[in-house]
Amino acid sequence: MVKSNFSDITVPDYILDIWTPLTPEQRELLSSNFTLQNYKKNELIYCEGEMPAHLMCLLSGKVKVFKDGVGGRSQIIRMIKSVEYFGYRAYFAKEEYLTAAAAVEPSLICLIPMSIITTLITQNSGLAMFFIKQLSIDLGISDERTVSLTQKHIRGRLAESLLFLKESYGLEGDGSTLSIYLSREDLANLSNMTTSNAIRTLSNFANERLITIDGRKIKIIDEEKLKKISKIG
Repeated sequence: MVKSNFSDITVPDYILDIWTPLTPEQRELLSSNFTLQNYKKNELIYCEGEMPAHLMCLLSGKVKVFKDGVGGRSQIIRMIKSVEYFGYRAYFAKEEYLTAAAAVEPSLICLIPMSIITTLITQNSGLAMFFIKQLSIDLGISDERTVSLTQKHIRGRLAESLLFLKESYGLEGDGSTLSIYLSREDLANLSNMTTSNAIRTLSNFANERLITIDGRKIKIIDEEKLKKISKIG
């Protein structure tokens, strides 16, 4: 774990969201109380049942937030992208983590003690409003995901997941390949289906020329048809 100052790194816009409303003294407190941590691919960042202690900001890489379910199957709750905050809801709720998080690829995360964040929130209403906004956005996304994962059929769920990954992480330089390479199991866990169903549905999409598949690389060929399938459910 590396101790650092914000002056040592390029401060992303997302960090500036909490940086901007702070006074010079508050910025100094924040700047002197964070650490940077590298995580390897598939390394756990926090576990279900642990007590939360840090606000986490993903500076680079990709992270999945998931929960183990019945029969050992996991459900991916959220996919974190650069630069996004996570891992703090449980602290505000005064409870243990209900989920776990792991790096999908090598990732760099900024860790800020929640005790520091709590101190700053009590001093600064602008920062408090920032977290209220973020929690409200996350709740709205969670509500939409709940409806989609419980009411849509397999094709609709998988099409929605592919579009979600495109919106979250963008495309490679060719303008069509998703800029994230998930395993079939992770793609299934994101879509609330078995791995075998995910593999079969992906093959059907490929046969219909909606996508092409090269290992873990997925290229979107017909986005409009995927949108229609997602909406039909």
